[in-house]
Amino acid sequence: MSVLKATFIWAAGLMVLLFLCPPASSEIYRYKDEKGVWHYSNIRSSSHYKPYLSRASKKAPKGVPARDVRKYDEFILLASNLFQVDRFLIKAIIRAESDFDCRAVSSKGAKGLMQLMPGTADAMEVKNPFDPKENILGGTRYVSLLLKRFSNNKTLALAAYNAGPKVVELSKGIPPYPETKTFVKRVMTYYQSYNGKAERVF
Repeated sequence: MSVLKATFIWAAGLMVLLFLCPPASSEIYRYKDEKGVWHYSNIRSSSHYKPYLSRASKKAPKGVPARDVRKYDEFILLASNLFQVDRFLIKAIIRAESDFDCRAVSSKGAKGLMQLMPGTADAMEVKNPFDPKENILGGTRYVSLLLKRFSNNKTLALAAYNAGPKVVELSKGIPPYPETKTFVKRVMTYYQSYNGKAERVF
């Protein structure tokens, strides 16, 4: 094989590779696991991750609606004032649970922005979990009850939001569930980025 031909094949292969695997700094990837949980990363660490959002264009891929995370701020502030829950914590939960997709549905049946289970939605008097205002008000009301139950401990309240309050009480802390631990850390990371204050997670 000639040097020129080999160089051409190498260059062509490189172009294909760059096309299929764009630089991590310019793309956001995501995949949905067997539990229905969406995972996001700026690094394509496995073949499960698929391109989701180009940071360069700031536009979602075709067929995926772009989301303006600020459009729910009015409802978040209303819920914050009504139930005395930090607005940044509410926003962090929404980001972790649904990535601001009001139509999100998990494999377990959780719905809407704050991923309310049917029983929780009924208890919080949420008639339409896909309605952003209803979902945020109901979800925040539930968070406020959990914060009171766990003496305003955010990490325990978040663990209870994910795994259930009885499980947290029986565990006398954050239960040893990878999903719950990951959820708490993710929410607290988002929370700290929103309010600019560092808090100890565990």
